[in-house]
Amino acid sequence: MPTITVKNGSLTHSQWQQVSNYINTYLDRDLSLVEIAQVINISPTYFASLFKHATGISPHQYVIQKRVEQAKMLLSKTDLAIANIALEVGFSSQSHLNQQFKRFTGMTPKQVRPSS
Repeated sequence: MPTITVKNGSLTHSQWQQVSNYINTYLDRDLSLVEIAQVINISPTYFASLFKHATGISPHQYVIQKRVEQAKMLLSKTDLAIANIALEVGFSSQSHLNQQFKRFTGMTPKQVRPSS
């Protein structure tokens, strides 16, 4: 997870908390830049700039990263089908989850799941 530092021209701690909580709460939804920026009442373009300055990654990449983290946790703690986990964490399909999961972890969801 990126380290959040509050600098001039960056998100305040309060703004970061609001945005982070919103993303975590609605991870399963199709989160748009406009929707997330509205949480702290700033324009999407300005928000994207502040977010990237604070985290080093785009809001979209952050959401994908959070979805992969959530999927990883569900894979290790539940016996839900991988396709169901994909939908539960906000991916459009199991193949989308597989693609992003491999990109972030270097492994497939099936490789992470403990064998029974």
